[in-house]
Amino acid sequence: MIARISLWIILSTVFSYWYLEKRYLKKRFKNNKLKRLLWWTPGIFMILYTIYLSFTKNFIPDDISVVNIYLFLLGLFVFPVAIYAICSAFGKAWCIFRHTRKNWGNLVGFFLALFSIYVLIYGSTIGIRQLKITKMELAFKDLPAAFDGYRIAVFSDLHAGSFNDSKKEILERDIDSINAQNTDAILFLGDIQNIKPSELYPIQDILMKLKAKDGIFSVLGNHDYSDYTNEDPAIEAANEREVVSRQIQFGWNVLRNEHVSIRRGNQSIVIAGEESACLKKSPDKRDINKTLDGISDNAFVILMQHAPLVWKEGILPVSNVQLTLSGHTHGGQVDILGFRPTKLRYEEDYGLFQEDDRMIYVTSGIGALIPFRFGVSPEIAVITLRKK
Repeated sequence: MIARISLWIILSTVFSYWYLEKRYLKKRFKNNKLKRLLWWTPGIFMILYTIYLSFTKNFIPDDISVVNIYLFLLGLFVFPVAIYAICSAFGKAWCIFRHTRKNWGNLVGFFLALFSIYVLIYGSTIGIRQLKITKMELAFKDLPAAFDGYRIAVFSDLHAGSFNDSKKEILERDIDSINAQNTDAILFLGDIQNIKPSELYPIQDILMKLKAKDGIFSVLGNHDYSDYTNEDPAIEAANEREVVSRQIQFGWNVLRNEHVSIRRGNQSIVIAGEESACLKKSPDKRDINKTLDGISDNAFVILMQHAPLVWKEGILPVSNVQLTLSGHTHGGQVDILGFRPTKLRYEEDYGLFQEDDRMIYVTSGIGALIPFRFGVSPEIAVITLRKK
């Protein structure tokens, strides 16, 4: 994880500490090596920490707290310093260009640095403990009349390894909240783990509590394959089998390019689950034709696909699926004045989107690999189907 950006982190750390020392602290450090050493200590520590994580065998260490501590310290000792240094440097360049003395970049950088620290602390403490219940009614003209009012609870991106120790109580609250909706079906949209099924052991009793009249249905997300480990292929294959078998033990129906029918009298709807898109290492296993094989053209279909990126290209043109449900993006985890980082890559990154009479809802999920939320709360979506 860190290896991909380690060079940029090291360079920004060195530049920021060097610039501020040269620009503002050089006179104070003159002939005082101890003060200079104290100034550089946080930066040197973060550089060494970055190098250490860069050599992690898997995408993240088995102990996720190692990464969480690192990112918190990065947000405390590197990002604010880098923000201030960059603003100050641009302000100085502007002063030279405009032949002025007042460097407004210092003031802007100071407040932005303070704001970044606020975002860090809020997002790491209060943000991750919030929960949003999003309720909506979606109307479709081809919904069977017997299913008018059918209710579905949707959640995604549990990332079990991030609900360790004291955070288990957050997951217990989330599961209780899902059950409290008293819906007809519960749909889980993938990423039940970070990298290994062993993360599920401490919380399996909690996940077994989920109950719904027509059952709990799930699909795999990109983290549920072996994309984030570098183990022997036999071990990775065993991990993939276990993450499926564990969910079956919970009483969940894992759909892997499969579908099931839910009946009310002589009418029915279809709940289908396609293998995840957006895999980095594993072969592309998604197959929309196999997923919908045997379904009549006029059937009402709810499709679970972990990644929304394929909705317009891999679902709309090749199927008649009326409602697609996705997760994966976490809603960007950060939303500042309407800007979410996921908007840079995903057109449908969070919320409800519609093309003619066909819709996709992308939930922000209840967890994340890195437990951090600012402006995008963990979410459970409750969808009521209506006959248009």
